[in-house]
Amino acid sequence: MKVLVLGGAGYIGSHMVTYLQAQNIGVVVIDDLSTGFSDSVAGVPLYQGDFANQELLQQVFKEHQIDAVMHFAASSQVGESVLNPEKYYSNNLCKTQVLLNIMRQHQVINIVFSSTAAVYGSPEQALIDEQHPVTPINPYGRSKLAVEWMLQDYASAYGIKAVCLRYFNAAGAAIDASNGERHDPETHLIPLVLQALSGRRHGIKVFGTDYATPDGTCIRDYIHILDLAQAHLLALNWLLTQSSCTYRAFNLGNGAGFSVCQVIATAKEITGQQLNEEASARRMGDPAVLVASAEQAKQVLGWKPQYTQLQEIIAHAWAWEQKLAGL
Repeated sequence: MKVLVLGGAGYIGSHMVTYLQAQNIGVVVIDDLSTGFSDSVAGVPLYQGDFANQELLQQVFKEHQIDAVMHFAASSQVGESVLNPEKYYSNNLCKTQVLLNIMRQHQVINIVFSSTAAVYGSPEQALIDEQHPVTPINPYGRSKLAVEWMLQDYASAYGIKAVCLRYFNAAGAAIDASNGERHDPETHLIPLVLQALSGRRHGIKVFGTDYATPDGTCIRDYIHILDLAQAHLLALNWLLTQSSCTYRAFNLGNGAGFSVCQVIATAKEITGQQLNEEASARRMGDPAVLVASAEQAKQVLGWKPQYTQLQEIIAHAWAWEQKLAGL
């Protein structure tokens, strides 16, 4: 089997590539390297460019016998999506349609799509399952939901087989600290906190301290990057056993949320360091709580996350941060 990984040099994509290689699965990567790093996929065929470039896609599908696509290439910042929705509908929705049409030309019908719990918007219950209404409150979530709808329609009309995996906060790093988050600029909470603790950043801003949560800060469901990789491969293997015209969405989560204050406190405990904290205004489009039930993924796909404790997620991320900081 050979898998085309879009956005494969990015944070989640590169860990997926390593995971696939460990299972002796062939991998080809397309990444424009705007946020990814070529050294994270060394030794893997890497085509640098836009995943919606038709000439590039035609070349890749002609040169390789692709069996399935894993799609991680997207713009993913909530605040930016509110300020610049055109970018999000273009990058996330329109470009994915180009991809799907090229896949159809080459009779590649299997795709695992990296979606998001942001499709649910503000939760109506403590634990979000797949039956929760999808009412995203920002352009990022809406653009991802629009892709899900398109995949569902393409499955029905053209025989595409698609799984959408809805998760919120990917976190952690490779166990051996060989890979991890290195966005520039960084916007994710855990690496921002750790950069402040390692001395690479002056301090940390806490966006919103007046939410209706126990400590007033946002609560999120953090999922270890290796558990995400495991889930994507399980989703692909399940997809390959299904008949044509298959569409299914699964949540991926720990079923337990952690607040911004809890993340900061745990990071301080693990590192033994202190940092400057600054209360700041809420960010546009941020719901107070997002915690997902992943019972369907566990029951149908056989997903068994291995790293569910916040302490181990942050510990692995800290080992990576120490490497980046030269500590």
